[in-house]
This record gives sequence, structure tokens and C-alpha cells, in this order.
Amino acid sequence: MHCISDASEGKSEANVSDTFLVAARIPMTRESFEAWLSTPASDLSRITNPADMFDGWFWNGGNADRKWDSVDAGITPREFFSEGIEDACSGKSSDGCIVLHRDGALEAYLFHFGYEEWSVHTALLMFAAAGEFKSEDTEDTVLFWAETGGNLPEADDDGWLAVLSVGRSEARFVAERDLTDTVAGLRPVESRFFDMVERLGEEEESWDPDSGRDFHTETPRDPAFVDPAVLEGA
Repeated sequence: MHCISDASEGKSEANVSDTFLVAARIPMTRESFEAWLSTPASDLSRITNPADMFDGWFWNGGNADRKWDSVDAGITPREFFSEGIEDACSGKSSDGCIVLHRDGALEAYLFHFGYEEWSVHTALLMFAAAGEFKSEDTEDTVLFWAETGGNLPEADDDGWLAVLSVGRSEARFVAERDLTDTVAGLRPVESRFFDMVERLGEEEESWDPDSGRDFHTETPRDPAFVDPAVLEGA
């Protein structure tokens, strides 16, 4: 596929995968979701321990210090996500993005070819900043992992790369966490992601690369996959 290649085919271990994903489900009201979209992310101090990102997981012992140098803390979530979606529609990017407000929560499922540090780490900062808009006091969990097929692993999988715990005032990377409820809560957005992959695959199969026309799709903009508020002004 042009926009999201072979995302539904097979699975591989994190150490050989070139596909990286970030997923989150953070309860908040509709009003708070739209406020989050419009609010520039706070600086990196929102995450108290960025250098500890990999501690306790598959890349345990890896130093994440330098990987945060490129984070863009001055843009809003709307600017960040809408730009990625437009690039996917035009074929400038092969990444995929689901961002919705559904059943009283922000839901996101982000798919990256390669470890694009700016994109992955900026997304993590955006979700850390979402803590200010949460509707519940309990901490929420953001997952980062590698998986060629784009699948969400089982909770006890040993391939998770990082787990970000998001509170109201700050976020922190944690070295251990029971992911059972988090993974279960993310299954519906994973399903939507594969619905998008299937539609994109059908569109690319019907596209004639010899026609001279660039591939273009509106599927990533469909309200089933991205909340219209994300694209306001885009």
C-alpha cells in the first residue's frame, strides 16, 4: 500500500520490526477534548523522567536522553495530528493515524514506519499534556511498541518499548504496570485502525500508477477514523 503498507500482514518481534506504534485512551469530556486540541503542548517538563523512557521494558537500559532533543512543544495537538493526516492523504507519508473522541474518551492509534523520533516523542508529549484535561483522577496509560503488522500485543507480551503514565499535573515513564485493562480498552480503536488499513488497500489496488496521476485518498479524513474537530482549519 502507498499510505500504510502491509499493516495487517504477520507479526514480528520488536527487535526486528521497522514499524512503531503509540496508542492511548484517556477519559475526558467532549469540551475538554476540543480544548486539548487547541492548547499548545507544555514543554518537556510535563514528563518528569524522559531519560527513563525504556526502563523495565524491551529496550531496558537504553538511554533516551538524545531522542527528546527534537520534540516540538510549541504546536497544538490539532496542528500536529492534522498535518500528519494530510500528508497521509496526499501520499507524502506512509504513516497512519486514528484520533477520536468516543465514549467519553480521547482514543488514538498512531502507526509509524521507522522510529521517527520527532513524531513519536512529540505524540507522547501531546498525550502527556492531555492529563490537564482528564475527567478522572486515576492515571491513564500510553503505550509505545514495535510491531510490523500494526497489531496491539497482548498485555503480557514482552515486546513493549515504553509505558507512559499520565496524571492530571504530570506524566512519567513507568518501569512496570499491569496492562490488562489498558490493552482491553484499546481493542476497539485497534479495530478501527485495521478498518482504515483495509479501505486504503482497496483504494490502492484500484489506483493505476501508470496513469500519471498521483495517489490521493480521503480515507484518513473519514470521521470514522479522525474526529472532525482535529481537522478544523486544515
